[in-house]
Amino acid sequence: MNDIASTTPSMQPKAAPRPRRRHRPTALGTPPPSVPVRILKAIALTVACALVIFPFLGVISTSISSPQAVVKAGGFVIFPDSINLDAYRAILNGGVISRAVWVSIGITVAGTTISLAVTTTLAYSLSRKGSLFQRPILFLVLGALLFTPGMIPSYLVVKGLGMLDSYWALILPTAVSAFNVIIVRSFFMGIPSELIESARIDGASEWRIFTRIVLPLSKASLAVIGLFYAVGYWNSFFNALLYLNDSAKWPMQLVLRSYVVDSSSLSSSQLSIIDGAFPPQQSLQMAILVVSVVPILVVYPFLQRHFAKGVLTGAVKG
Repeated sequence: MNDIASTTPSMQPKAAPRPRRRHRPTALGTPPPSVPVRILKAIALTVACALVIFPFLGVISTSISSPQAVVKAGGFVIFPDSINLDAYRAILNGGVISRAVWVSIGITVAGTTISLAVTTTLAYSLSRKGSLFQRPILFLVLGALLFTPGMIPSYLVVKGLGMLDSYWALILPTAVSAFNVIIVRSFFMGIPSELIESARIDGASEWRIFTRIVLPLSKASLAVIGLFYAVGYWNSFFNALLYLNDSAKWPMQLVLRSYVVDSSSLSSSQLSIIDGAFPPQQSLQMAILVVSVVPILVVYPFLQRHFAKGVLTGAVKG
């Protein structure tokens, strides 16, 4: 029996082989990159972020540095030794810069409001079948998307309408973007027609359907389109350069171009100087640049979460 037991294989089950660890596939079905590739991507991303942050850090540091530090660094400070806000006090306590900031804020708020109102109403009328002159107006919008007028025809139209040297010349010529109309129209067409038909059966008018149903369901798309319009109005300087003759009506970006890009010097009569101390021109230029960029940086984080949903929902999908 002992010989039989010694020659009979063991009846105990063998341990199952340990499964090999596999990489989880990504959304496209491909395995994730290897560790060296991920390290290289992290290094490349870090370098790209440093290239973006470094100039902006220098702009902020120069704007808040003391005159001695600016002169010692040759006009561009990376790490300030102390914080000096005389440049911001000089440009924000009155003068041409303060006036330009308020002009830009007024143009941006008024222009964005008008643009959103016209874009949403036009897009809604083009998204509803049976609207009056729907197809001719749609082809007109598509034509405006493909063919843009030149500088001279635009100037002649503005001059013919009597809007030269007026703030309306900075708002009305760019009040409607054909691209934004198409995006909002596609978003409106994605709203279930049963919802609108049920509202009509209940006796709701088109205006009530538009304001109470369509617009509340389109907040994400409208937030993105509104940000596009606001950034366009805030950063626009060429229309002001073309249509405005009075420098007192200049917006912030035209002032930025004049005093930073063209390196024009600011005089004490154009600023509000504290205790007779005139900040260096480099500090004033960097402070103007920061003031022109900060509003968009402040607004963007609140609307960034709507970007993917707002743009992709209204886009054409294959």
